[in-house]
Amino acid sequence: MPVAQYIEREASGAKSQFAPGHKIPIQHLTRPGLQSDMGDPKPVSAHLPTEDGGYQTYKAAGKLEGKRAIITGGDSGIGRAVAILFAMEGASSFIVYLPAEESDAQETKRRVEECGQKCYTLAIDVRKKENCQKIINEALEKMGGIDILVNNAGFQNMLSDISEVTEDQWQTTFDTNIHPFYYLSKYVLPHMKRGATIINCASVNPYIGRADLLDYTSSKGAIVAFTRALSNQQVKKGIRVNCVCPGPIWTPLIPATMQTEAMEQFHAVPIGRPGQPSEVATCFVFLASQDSSYISGQCLHPNGGVIVSG
Repeated sequence: MPVAQYIEREASGAKSQFAPGHKIPIQHLTRPGLQSDMGDPKPVSAHLPTEDGGYQTYKAAGKLEGKRAIITGGDSGIGRAVAILFAMEGASSFIVYLPAEESDAQETKRRVEECGQKCYTLAIDVRKKENCQKIINEALEKMGGIDILVNNAGFQNMLSDISEVTEDQWQTTFDTNIHPFYYLSKYVLPHMKRGATIINCASVNPYIGRADLLDYTSSKGAIVAFTRALSNQQVKKGIRVNCVCPGPIWTPLIPATMQTEAMEQFHAVPIGRPGQPSEVATCFVFLASQDSSYISGQCLHPNGGVIVSG
């Protein structure tokens, strides 16, 4: 299978990455943060832990043969892992990202193409509704149709008290984290057929009420509510809408936005270690495929064992 090249690259040091009690080395990046600039360990996109703390290549089964997906925030982290696992399952992708993330996006494109699938790229700011329409138009032009929409792009900035959260930051957070989910869903749905899926990326944070991410947590709670309501609208048309709510996952967003103290506690979940993007991407594969044919309006929780309600 043509994934061996990057599997071998990712395998370096993989055993320690998956070991319980493993702490991520403290590092900080300039926002928005490039995956290529991250030190060891690197985020893992295409293999999963074994029982002994090692790794194994993700085992594809043709679950998404011929499918076409839009993935926002597809340049790195969870978005990159989703694009790669989708490709391993037979789907082509149209990835969206910020212009500053072009080098990461080209690496994602290369890895998807190594799996034998197409990967189209578009550097654009999803905060503008006209850009969201452009994303749909270009994806339709390039791929000829859209079967899966993955709303994944997000923004966060840690501040300990509401008095520190400026009105501009509050607006930016919601303009990035929830408004494009509405615009992209609205613009793509007229082009989706029965069997299509929308998958939104939220977070564990609205379930625990994280105090140092007030605006981010609030916006992610809005995504959960949006998912449930949109599902109730669309499921009768045969279009399923679901959500993934990751816990602490090792992506460029972490060293680009988290303070040192928060990073020191990044492993503090029942499983005892941070998660890898690949461990979240499997949830997206499941929700995009017919394996989840009886699931809509629901949230999956790859969060390291944190117990949540609702």
